[in-house]
Amino acid sequence: MPSRWTYIAFALGLVSATGFAPLDLWPLTLICLAAWMHLVWKADTLKTALARGYAFGIGHFIVGLNWIAGAFQYQDAMPVWLGWIAVVALSFYIAIYPAAAAGLAWRWGRGRPAAFVLFFAAAWVVTEWLRAVVFTGFAWNPLGVVWATVPFISEISRTIGTYGLSGLIVLSGGLLGYRVNRLRDDLGVERSVAAFSLVVALAVIWFSFVIWPMFGERSDENGPLIRVVQPNIGQQDKYEPGYDAINFDKLKRLTGKPGPEPRLILWPEAAIPDYLDEKGGEARYGRWRIAALLGPKDMIITGGVKREFKVTRRANYIERDLIGARNNVWAMTPNQQLLWRYDKAHLVPYGEYLPMKPLLSAIGLSRLVPGDIDFWPGPGPQSYNVPGFGKVGLQICYEIVFSGEVIDRDNRPDFLFNPSNDAWFGAWGPPQHLAQARLRAIEEGIPIVRATPTGISAVIDADGRVLNSIPLGEAGFIETHMPTPHPPTLFARYGNILPFAFALFLTAIGVALRRRPR
Repeated sequence: MPSRWTYIAFALGLVSATGFAPLDLWPLTLICLAAWMHLVWKADTLKTALARGYAFGIGHFIVGLNWIAGAFQYQDAMPVWLGWIAVVALSFYIAIYPAAAAGLAWRWGRGRPAAFVLFFAAAWVVTEWLRAVVFTGFAWNPLGVVWATVPFISEISRTIGTYGLSGLIVLSGGLLGYRVNRLRDDLGVERSVAAFSLVVALAVIWFSFVIWPMFGERSDENGPLIRVVQPNIGQQDKYEPGYDAINFDKLKRLTGKPGPEPRLILWPEAAIPDYLDEKGGEARYGRWRIAALLGPKDMIITGGVKREFKVTRRANYIERDLIGARNNVWAMTPNQQLLWRYDKAHLVPYGEYLPMKPLLSAIGLSRLVPGDIDFWPGPGPQSYNVPGFGKVGLQICYEIVFSGEVIDRDNRPDFLFNPSNDAWFGAWGPPQHLAQARLRAIEEGIPIVRATPTGISAVIDADGRVLNSIPLGEAGFIETHMPTPHPPTLFARYGNILPFAFALFLTAIGVALRRRPR
């Protein structure tokens, strides 16, 4: 039977998630972390510490991921109430990572509060990264995202990345715990931790804002003209028979008329139902009606779908069996030429494909995207040339949340395009998605453009600032000049080696403090 302290840890986890968008109550997150870490510190056994860590994680993820339940409203294969079962089940799974961080901190930091805090922060960095990679990974809402909208502090991620920023939040919560819970059994150690943390924070900030910008000059010039379209097409209207013409008319109206300056038109994920690369009248008509909206020097990038067939040659005919699909992005010229195709690499489990399909389909489960054919993954981050507009990197929807995995480092793009479909995810999912895109912009020093059917579409500069946006649930467009990229940040050069180095540094100081005589 769980103790009352375990239930309190669960409640602290619930409240801690209010630091994420759309509430952005990040001071509450710090307070909850401080109180939770104190509960873990006071645990009598490793089992108790793990239980309190696990309970906190369950509450934290149930609130932070509540938007997943909304996706079940837009399919007919499973009951809507199953959405909340899915949220709770997912939370019970990924709560093992906060539990692991708590257990490691308790095991190696027992008796030395300073070492406990340092080990906790280091363990959080590592376990949060593991959450993003194990079993294809689920990287949504790393703790560092609560600071995505906080000026100055969020820019530390250009040096130590999002996972390092998460560790810094845990470190801050631990220091707050010293004051709130009066862990003063070793005042000298308390002062050493406070001094150390201040030195680390100042060093990271100094390097982020003083030293690293000296490695390259930034440009304040504007880039090419772009037009981002948000048609406000709800998920319930996306695949309805007879809605194709209505939906395309919204895209057409918001795309506007060509002007004297070349435009790069950006449409959302899965904006059109046409299979643009196929032969036949429907595909030709699809290419024609899009190209008709473009001026002679315009270009368009739009989300679409690529079908994969198994071709079998028979005696008198060719048999084509549909065996898969790819969620992709096309670039097209005014003369209907398809320049290139990017295929989404990081697919959403249970959304775009069903893991263990024979077993799960037998008990009545299915994926959320309509249809019986699973999507196939692409090769990963790539950069493509768009004549007249520079190089673009692509990350479709969910892919943008994976810190350190969003650009081709050998062929750095001028900007990232993140076409998304957040129409599934209620009021909480879209602002959380935007916050994570802002951290990718800061980490990589590169502008990011988001185009979504229902919001939030946005133009984000290389410092993570939202320059233009269209609110959730509104139709509109953004016509502006593309912000220019910064020189590669330290994180852009070395990726997730840096948060690991930060975690190793915290661990080394923790070990030194453990060995220090009282």
